[in-house]
Amino acid sequence: MIAGTHYSIRVEPIQNWLSSLILWAKINPMSWDMLGHEWAVRLLCGQIESERVRHAYLFTGPQGLGRRTLAIRFAKALNCEQPPCPGEPCGECRSCVQVERMQHPDLIIVQSEQRGGTLKVDQVRTLQRSLALSPYEARYKVALLLRFEEANQNAANALLKTLEEPSPQVVLILTAENEELLLPTIVSRCEVLRLRPVPIEQVNGGLQDRWGLPGEQAELLAHISNGRPGYAINLHQNPPQLEERQRWLDDHYDLLSSSRVERFVYAETLAKMRKELLNVLMVWLSLWRDVLLYSSGATIPVVNIDRLAEIEQLASLFGLNTAHRSVADIERTLELLDRNINPRLAMEVLMLDFPKT
Repeated sequence: MIAGTHYSIRVEPIQNWLSSLILWAKINPMSWDMLGHEWAVRLLCGQIESERVRHAYLFTGPQGLGRRTLAIRFAKALNCEQPPCPGEPCGECRSCVQVERMQHPDLIIVQSEQRGGTLKVDQVRTLQRSLALSPYEARYKVALLLRFEEANQNAANALLKTLEEPSPQVVLILTAENEELLLPTIVSRCEVLRLRPVPIEQVNGGLQDRWGLPGEQAELLAHISNGRPGYAINLHQNPPQLEERQRWLDDHYDLLSSSRVERFVYAETLAKMRKELLNVLMVWLSLWRDVLLYSSGATIPVVNIDRLAEIEQLASLFGLNTAHRSVADIERTLELLDRNINPRLAMEVLMLDFPKT
């Protein structure tokens, strides 16, 4: 120590940091029954424990990642009647059971009528009237606004008033694929939790341990879902979706050696089914991305592991440049469809650009 020099250390910040570290360590993410996203569970549990719950949250990430599941578990933790410790829902009380079933009187679900639809201003205004009332029986009235990127401009603007004048007994939870799809003024008033894909090995293990799937099937679903637990579970519970995927990949393989007339007939048929068309293109896109990865020598795991022989064959036949161009062509087609370009015309252009064996 230098003579004549005095050092002062503020003990309070260190104590707060140690308290936060102890709290972080004792929180058990498994109590939320989530596959992955432990950091988000710990953060939300910690806010409940320290009574620093925010009035609005935004959970972002791709579909099937677990945004809605995390929101439901958070709602359970907020209103559990007999938590083992703050932030950990018991899962058995009346409130936990009702929230899990999305039937709790103080849980409000707002979303468009169907995926890809429009969330309208009348729905937000109805929500606002409900939020003006005190909770019926719970500590918090929780509103889940799912897929809020589907809200039209009027609905988004209407929600701003609620975000600007929050009630202390209301918690709003928005979900969206990307915060950039929402108004910056909405994002700035929410605590944003950006969810990322879960490691494939973790999804694989979770499917085996929690849902009892055989190892081979769990590995396949973990890869196909590309680290999205919700999507993997949905595929497991809906075998027809897996059968459709196989059919679309078989169609793709046949189209590579088909004539222009055969390709146009297929394009015309598919263009009449817009929802199926988007799903088909996403499956084809995942395959060409795998070909691109394989051609480049990347160590990233492929998504379509059950089609590895086909991926190797396409990589050998077409190489890196064609794989890159095919990815770009499919992405461009998806963008055109999103801009409401004629589906048949968009598909015919894609068929013309498709490589040929």
